[in-house]
Amino acid sequence: MTRKQTISLEELRAIPGQEPMVSEWIALPQSMIDDFARITNDHQFIHVDPGRAKTETPFNGTIAHGFLTLSHLTQMVESTLPGIDGTTRSVNYGFDRIRFISPVRSGSRIRGLFTLKSVEEETPGELTLHHDVTVEVEEQDRPALAARWITRHYL
Repeated sequence: MTRKQTISLEELRAIPGQEPMVSEWIALPQSMIDDFARITNDHQFIHVDPGRAKTETPFNGTIAHGFLTLSHLTQMVESTLPGIDGTTRSVNYGFDRIRFISPVRSGSRIRGLFTLKSVEEETPGELTLHHDVTVEVEEQDRPALAARWITRHYL
């Protein structure tokens, strides 16, 4: 997927109300899930024990941590949305809501759909963007995640 590297503030302000922008697919292999478990110290068997997860859960195997799925939003948005001309830094500001709707099985691929809902500039040079985000799982009807993500961009 080729995306425009940067856009002007005027172009950014025209985006709310447009169709969602779709990221590239990202694979979540068991090795990544295991690494995430080590980093976060979350070793619940549904994530790290394929044999037990196959016999003791309805998932028929291990699933990714919800926060692992959430942590990929930055990578997804980087492959999707252009930067804003003149930006000196961008930061995560938070979320109005996050819902983990369905599990992501080990080995699945996910992608993000980003709908820019609003661009606010209460302080000159400080933009607050609100995105509705849905994370889809390849070959699965229900999304893995839905969120309202807020980012700040400084010009």
